Amino acid sequence: MSQPPVPPSVPGPSEVARNTARKGRSAIRSGLIFAAGYVIVIWAVHLINVLVFRGNLVFFGVHPLDLSAIWHIFTAPLLHANFEHLISNTIPGAIFSFLIGMSRARVWWEVTLLVVLIDGVGVWLLGGVGTNHIGASGLVYGWLAYLLVRGFFNRNMLQVVVGIGLGIAYSGLVWGLLPGVPGVSWQAHLFGAVGGVAAGMFITSDDPPALQAARRRKALEQGGGRTPRGLR
Repeated sequence: MSQPPVPPSVPGPSEVARNTARKGRSAIRSGLIFAAGYVIVIWAVHLINVLVFRGNLVFFGVHPLDLSAIWHIFTAPLLHANFEHLISNTIPGAIFSFLIGMSRARVWWEVTLLVVLIDGVGVWLLGGVGTNHIGASGLVYGWLAYLLVRGFFNRNMLQVVVGIGLGIAYSGLVWGLLPGVPGVSWQAHLFGAVGGVAAGMFITSDDPPALQAARRRKALEQGGGRTPRGLR
């Protein structure tokens, strides 16, 4: 004798509240890990460079149009000219890394890698022959640009509000996108920001569940009811 199907249980308000609080704590913990990791890495690299290599690791910055140094696009963000340069990138970088890290590891890595690639290639192509570009400022600008625009692309009102707040708080950084200050790589700032906007446009792993579900439904409808590859 067959049994009638058992309807799925609906979580009560207290369980919903516990799940929400648990997700919030997990997001904060993830953000703190990435913020601390960023600070530890850039400070450790700088101390090793100063104390062990006497500053010579700055050679591994981006050398525009030098094909043998193209891979330096991955090392340049870790290097800084002095402690003032390092400190200027520490606090804003930690804040932006924390905010992106709250969206979990996959989002942080996707955004960071895309920013580093676009920033590094842009500086390598247009940074000026004979110059050497180092520092995490391009990455910092990329992270900020991503935080400014992501809410508009994934339709998340909270992220839009956060982006507007960051835009007001860090509006002075816009001047870093323009040439004029000797010794400052405005190209790194500019292409880092371009990378951040691109990340906000193309990365979908940070989309809210409702938007992801809508995208899956649309893909199913367009695919004639068959589940497309990569979707579950």
